[in-house]
Amino acid sequence: MESQQIADNAAAVLAFDAVGKAYAAPSGEQRHVLHDVSFAAPAGRRIAIVGRSGSGKSTLLHLAAGIDVPTRGDVRVMGRSLAEMSETARTTLRRDHVGLVFQFFYLMPHLSVHDNVALPALIAGDKPRQFEPRVAQLLDRVGLSDRAHERVQKLSGGEMQRVAICRALLRRPHLLLADEPTGNLDDENGWRVMELMLSLVAEEGGTLIFVTHSREVSGLADEVWRLHSGVLSPHAEAEAPAAPQPS
Repeated sequence: MESQQIADNAAAVLAFDAVGKAYAAPSGEQRHVLHDVSFAAPAGRRIAIVGRSGSGKSTLLHLAAGIDVPTRGDVRVMGRSLAEMSETARTTLRRDHVGLVFQFFYLMPHLSVHDNVALPALIAGDKPRQFEPRVAQLLDRVGLSDRAHERVQKLSGGEMQRVAICRALLRRPHLLLADEPTGNLDDENGWRVMELMLSLVAEEGGTLIFVTHSREVSGLADEVWRLHSGVLSPHAEAEAPAAPQPS
């Protein structure tokens, strides 16, 4: 059984092995956020993580992205241990293999829709001929081709999140991590954004792990995990709910 788990972890896009995370409280005591978290996420899987605020969901995503490192245990992305990498190496791995989508979009308001989507490629030093067709393809896919040269501050919340998804997918990441991607949207726009993100990831064979408070949104995943007081456990096999009806 142990040898099979090691093989599964090696083949997984993302794997946690007995991961714990603690922070020092102002009193000097250790505040434990995650406890002995272990899982393996294979390629092409869509996984929802549910749990109350403060249960450790965002911390788990930060560890998965290499933004933070565990207090104990091991996090592996594409078979590589993040703990054994320098901060620069983790940044490079995140740039090349991981896409991030946030609740509050984190777009550059002074830039156009096109330039916000192209930003990861520009930072990576890619040449325009390498990324311009991809930018056009993604904007067409999310229905924003006609707004490519408008500033993002003119867009609705749902449109901004579509831009953020395009930005996250621009360099074809193997792993997409989304932290409450519908949390700042109404039900109808949230549903549309999730269906769009799920279909885009599926088309490219990526792995998606997303955090949500919504039971309806979590039902769009292949499987659901629950995080409670820092302990991760399988919740239920997801069953797709009916889409919310426009009012």
